[in-house]
Amino acid sequence: MAQASMPPVQEARSIFGKLGYTIKGDGPDMLAERKWRTVQVTAMGSREASQCRPALPDGGEETEYRLRCFVTWSDHAETLRKRLRGVDLPYEWAIIGVSNMGGDDYQVVHGVNA
Repeated sequence: MAQASMPPVQEARSIFGKLGYTIKGDGPDMLAERKWRTVQVTAMGSREASQCRPALPDGGEETEYRLRCFVTWSDHAETLRKRLRGVDLPYEWAIIGVSNMGGDDYQVVHGVNA
């Protein structure tokens, strides 16, 4: 379970790379670009994804990126979705829940807002 406490950075890079996006940035915050679309991607470990108050890297402030994707371990995706739905965010968002068992298993949870 130690793996789940680490943000799934490599998994996020792999998923967006396989979808044809160019990835910019290192660490848990990165940009994924494809055609006209730029998605701000944030990989979140189990602690960040399950804290009771939203602690978003951008402070929930408006950014130039209108699309956000939070990538976390699948067993924390629903908790994160509930947290994000309770906040009025200025961008469209989605969550990708990845399996901590390895492999390419992931599930996309669509968000609201914006």
